[in-house]
Amino acid sequence: MHTELLVLLTAATPVLELRGAIPLGLAMKLPIWEVFILSVIGNIIPVPFILAGTRKITEWLSHIPFIEAKLTQWRTKKTEKLSLKIHRWGWFGLLAIVAIPLPGTGAWTGSILAALLGLNFWLSLLSIIVGVVIAGLIVAGTGLTVLLAI
Repeated sequence: MHTELLVLLTAATPVLELRGAIPLGLAMKLPIWEVFILSVIGNIIPVPFILAGTRKITEWLSHIPFIEAKLTQWRTKKTEKLSLKIHRWGWFGLLAIVAIPLPGTGAWTGSILAALLGLNFWLSLLSIIVGVVIAGLIVAGTGLTVLLAI
């Protein structure tokens, strides 16, 4: 039971997410279907909290002039490239940012971007969930390929 919990918690952490949880579960000799399900669920658990929490925190911080100016500057600088893709491609852009299992992408990044850009909560949540499933399939497929090659 501790092994399953470790996979679930790893998937819920920023940076590691699915990309860390699936290889961890496979290395711990868990069945692929179980690793996939635990990783996807673990990766999705923080998403609604990040979407809602980021909005509340930025709203609260925006009442402080110095922080509001810094927040606006950071938001513009850091999210400009990704936000252009999201605005250009809509929900599919958000889904793609989450689905591509590369550093700097994933459910945490997608959730924070969606919240900072003021995107619809439910459409963002749905896009992120689908993106997480796709990323999980990519990482699990890669992990199985590596295991079969050994």
